[in-house]
This record gives sequence, structure tokens and C-alpha cells, in this order.
Amino acid sequence: MNTKFEGGINIAVKIPKNKYEQTVTFYRDILKLDVEEVKITNPTVSRTHKVKFGNNIMWLDCVDNYTHSETWLELNVDDVENATNYLRSEGINMCDEFEKLPDNMHWITDPAGTVFIIKKRD
Repeated sequence: MNTKFEGGINIAVKIPKNKYEQTVTFYRDILKLDVEEVKITNPTVSRTHKVKFGNNIMWLDCVDNYTHSETWLELNVDDVENATNYLRSEGINMCDEFEKLPDNMHWITDPAGTVFIIKKRD
């Protein structure tokens, strides 16, 4: 395999609508982290807040139809097509129905259900 996977700086926490405000308050007012609401146009995410989390960016995403929170992570590669071909050869399916993405990115999950975005390294 000539594809190198590298963890990215973005972490998305998908939060049910009924826990969203409390969660934003926790990061902003209790932990005193830098929290900023960012305008979003997405069919599955109604609101999002950007949180500076050390060297990472944590996105608090309000998802109206979730019953529990999930954490989604970023994987960067040099060539998305080669990486997805490799993953498919290893029996990993793309899960692009999870959330709308540009054509050059894909969603996958690990066996435990953790969601990863596969994207081109910046």
C-alpha cells in the first residue's frame, strides 16, 4: 500500500438537539474554551459551533434527528481515489449517505462505528 493515512485537525461531535445548548455552554462557559457559532447550510446539521481545542478544531454540530452524540474524525491522504480503492480492497465500504460531501471526499466507519472523513491533505 502506498497510501498514508494521517489524522487531521478537525473533530466533529454530533449532538442531539435537546442537548445542544447545554453542550455549547459547557465548552464556552465552564471550560472557558474559545467557542464561535459558524453559519452552516447543511441538510443534516442545523447549527454548528467551532471550538479551539488545543491544536485541533472541534465542531459541535446540532443534529435534530440523533438520540445520542457521536464523535467523527478526519483522515487526510495525498490521493483520495487511491485511498478509497485501497479501503474497498480491504472490505471497507464508503458511507457517503451519512452527510453531504464534495465529490472528492468520503465517509467510512471503523468496526466499532466511529465515523471518519477521508479527504485530501491540505
